[in-house]
Amino acid sequence: MRLATLAALPLTLALASPALADWQATLDAAKGQTVYWNAWGGDDRTNAFIQWVGQETERLYGVKVEQVKLTDTAEAVTRVIAEKAAGQDSGGSVDLIWINGPNFLAMKEQRLLHGPFTADLPNAKYVDLSGAAPAAVDFTVPVEGMESPWRLAKFVFVHDSARVPEPPRSMAAFVDWAAAHPGRMTHPDPSNFMGATFLKQALIELAPDPAVLQQPVTDAAFEATTGPLWAWYDALRPNLWRGGATFPENQSVQQQLLNDGELDIAMSFDPASTAAAIEQGLLPDTARVFVPEGGTIGNVSFVAIPYNAAHAAGAEVVANFLLDPATQAHMQNIEVLGSFSVLDPAKLDDAGRAAFTALPTAPALPQLEDLGPTLLEPHASWMTRLTGEWARRYTK
Repeated sequence: MRLATLAALPLTLALASPALADWQATLDAAKGQTVYWNAWGGDDRTNAFIQWVGQETERLYGVKVEQVKLTDTAEAVTRVIAEKAAGQDSGGSVDLIWINGPNFLAMKEQRLLHGPFTADLPNAKYVDLSGAAPAAVDFTVPVEGMESPWRLAKFVFVHDSARVPEPPRSMAAFVDWAAAHPGRMTHPDPSNFMGATFLKQALIELAPDPAVLQQPVTDAAFEATTGPLWAWYDALRPNLWRGGATFPENQSVQQQLLNDGELDIAMSFDPASTAAAIEQGLLPDTARVFVPEGGTIGNVSFVAIPYNAAHAAGAEVVANFLLDPATQAHMQNIEVLGSFSVLDPAKLDDAGRAAFTALPTAPALPQLEDLGPTLLEPHASWMTRLTGEWARRYTK
């Protein structure tokens, strides 16, 4: 079954906080604005979805969206920092950022964020924002209304089941598997978030005390906790693709290697991406998702508004539109983007539930219960130290 077009679905504008008059004032202020959404531009389907968002927000609210494609989110953060240093406390060039982890922490600590605003979005009523809910914490850092969720991410591996009927079921088991199948797996460069996540996934499994990862890193904790990781990686690396001397730039390049038959295993931060890629002819029909038995890292992708955004009202309208149940269902459609929704199913009304029920299915599309436990991201400071140490050890 194909999902009906968004125009055929009821776009909810259910109001919680602020009051109707306050949100109407935001809509009035936003009309005619162009929101410059700074977002990673390395995935064509995500770029197409952002373009569609702009078409819909312009049609519904008179708010245009212009994607500023980034190779690294830090590019946008650096721009905001430079504007603050120059005293440009209004009229900033960045209106909305797809942001996570270390970059959110840096902007929050430097008071570079607009807000809190999330609870003021009418469609926030569909999201669980309580306590330690996934949408309330970003890499252990409390969100506190300074960013709004828009898509769910969960780390998964992808294998060609025709060539690898029984993939490794733990990070430790990758060492033996790679030794038996030299050159048939690799990971993206850890300077890319996907490669960094591969290392973090292994770190969580191999750490003597994983609980320490939920605290800011210290020199002593880093040395004690990462020792087993480097021993594991030293054993794995010689049997990686090209002897571990070079790495794919990102997930897309690695997926192409899998499709070309040069690799047997790849990875993704989107459990639906494999089914979506098969639909597009970018992976063989035999590609399937698998996860280690102990579960994998999961997190929520957020959007944030810089403190000096020139079009903050328009950015709030876009953030609110992203949380509309019809938008979230459209996004979850594997024929569109395939990212799992951030909404709480228990909070949906009948129309919202119907939009998700209508979504297409596919043999390679896992159910959430197939993906095992969701492991908490380490504190953002761990990723910075981890990728830096990897580069020191393994690059010349």
